[in-house]
Amino acid sequence: MSEDLGIGCFPPFEHPNPLVPPVTESPRVEWTQELERLALRALLEEYEQLNYALFSDKLRLPTLTFCDGGGRLGQWQAEPPTISISRQLVISQPWGSVAEVLKHEMAHQFVTEVLGVAEPKAHGPLFRKVCEDRGIDARAAGVQSPPTGASDSVVHKVVHLLALAQSDQRHEAEAAAAAAQRLMLKHNVSELSKLERKDYCYAHLGKPSGRVDESQRSLAAVLRDFFFVETLWVGVYRALEGRRGSVLEVCGTHANVEMAQYVHSFLNSSAERLWLAHKKQHRIGGNRDRRKFVAGVMAGFHAKLKAQRVEHQQQGLVWLGDEELTRYFRRRFPRVRTVRYATSSRTDAHAAGQRAGRELVLSKGVGAGSSGKRRLLPGRRG
Repeated sequence: MSEDLGIGCFPPFEHPNPLVPPVTESPRVEWTQELERLALRALLEEYEQLNYALFSDKLRLPTLTFCDGGGRLGQWQAEPPTISISRQLVISQPWGSVAEVLKHEMAHQFVTEVLGVAEPKAHGPLFRKVCEDRGIDARAAGVQSPPTGASDSVVHKVVHLLALAQSDQRHEAEAAAAAAQRLMLKHNVSELSKLERKDYCYAHLGKPSGRVDESQRSLAAVLRDFFFVETLWVGVYRALEGRRGSVLEVCGTHANVEMAQYVHSFLNSSAERLWLAHKKQHRIGGNRDRRKFVAGVMAGFHAKLKAQRVEHQQQGLVWLGDEELTRYFRRRFPRVRTVRYATSSRTDAHAAGQRAGRELVLSKGVGAGSSGKRRLLPGRRG
């Protein structure tokens, strides 16, 4: 029997993101037997999907159960084959955290059942190799901690520049925002030339929703194309609602994930602010065109950053991508499919949003965002 764990990567930092304000707590919901039954079914479906995607269907379905107490987030037991997940984890944390704990326990199961090895330590070298090959966090110490050094320094410099971008003087604000983007680009180009291995992490941004709007798909494209992260919409389960949904996962270095968290929050809040201003200016009574306008804002901001990238290339700053990050992303998601969607680019509301998005200046200082600090339950070391 092996016992563990706390894996947490949602978000992957023990300290608050200096760019993003903390999220407010959700109202309490009574946990019922029906919600538990539905959550257990969702856990079974998660297991089957992960077995297919990460373990090539080599694992035999064990008994899946929820457990209380003991300070454990998850536990694999070989006889009889059982994976237990903390009930409090399911109730109090995003489903992404539950899925990561489940992956960790499945890696233990893989070592025991498929490789037929009983390592003297629960998290020995063979177990860590299984996790590394699949983009699973092999540690049993809880949430990830940010590295010290250059990345932290870059984040704080960007914070300072974005504060300057709040200036009422349009030229000064644009210059500061452009300098922040250029600093991130120079940092990432420089990092690619280093031989040491980079420490990647991942985070889920925003609240899970049943429908992914065009604006959120465009926002994901902004993050992927200009902020040095990989993005994917992943299916999650909303345990307190008994419903499924989707949430945006970003993968990258700690500094880049922090920046992506901020940009995600900034663009969502700014787009809403711009829509309210547009409504007031044009005396619009309802919200019929809100989604189209907000999608236009994201598209306009994307176009603005694309133009800035041309300027950076002229200055000799060319981003060729991070192959190591791509490999990390593909280890986490070896079976990804691409879906194309139609856009509302021909509507007047979308066009108005695009114009507003092109004028938007990335700066520090937004209201409560969709991303914030969450603490996982304390996990027992395995």
